[in-house]
Amino acid sequence: MPYTHDVPRAGGAATDPSAGPATGAATGAPVGISVAAPAYNEADNIAAAVTEWRDYLESHPAVGVWEIVVCDDGSTDATRAILTDLQRRCPELVVVGFDRNRGAGAAIAAAIAATRLDWVVLLDSDGQFPIANLDRFLTHLQAGDGTAFSGARIHKADALAYRWGSAASGAVSNLLHRTRYRDFNSIFKVVRGPLLRALPLESGGMNCSTEITARVAEVGHAWVEIPIEHRERGGGSRGWRFWRGARDRALFVGYLGYRRWLLRRGVLRAPDAPSAEEAR
Repeated sequence: MPYTHDVPRAGGAATDPSAGPATGAATGAPVGISVAAPAYNEADNIAAAVTEWRDYLESHPAVGVWEIVVCDDGSTDATRAILTDLQRRCPELVVVGFDRNRGAGAAIAAAIAATRLDWVVLLDSDGQFPIANLDRFLTHLQAGDGTAFSGARIHKADALAYRWGSAASGAVSNLLHRTRYRDFNSIFKVVRGPLLRALPLESGGMNCSTEITARVAEVGHAWVEIPIEHRERGGGSRGWRFWRGARDRALFVGYLGYRRWLLRRGVLRAPDAPSAEEAR
């Protein structure tokens, strides 16, 4: 069952995203899915990842029209060449990219901006998040149970230091945002396209998943958490150093918390974003 937490709307009572389908929801109808993912020096993993996504999307009866959008973040290995070759066999694959490395945050923002369908599924290109996790989400999408869903990793397959860092930053983020999410930092998310494409994303590095969780809550939408599988990297190594990443995450979580405080005091106003009804 999903882990559901209420997030207060600006100036109003909390909403329950697990309530019944919205009026007019096309329960049982196939849904349009855009997969969006960043890729940096993922030559060891990208072909297997894209092939897994394609095979799942084209064969699942609950998926209608679909596309895969990958942003190559200035890779210096064969990632871009592999993606170009994959496009010949998968016309639904859209490749965007940068001439130089700009960070995972910039890459996921570019991939999101290039999507066009009703729902956007956020994934990594390293193979740690099986797209089969989407099985647990699709009935909720079809039923209109919410506008933003996040995968909560029950058993994280990362090294101990990374698990501790994620748990600590998640706990602080929950405290600062007055939420109780089990996995604040998970990148596996399924969000209504109009809502996700309207978010003003700023992160440049590996904090994009944390920012997306905070930004959606910031504009008054509640996350529905659903337990998912998390597995070890398919190959290669992480593209960032642990201590530098830990420092940057601490700074970014502090920034998001300070921004949230300014919003609550009325010093800042929340960015415009589709309401729950508009996003549906």
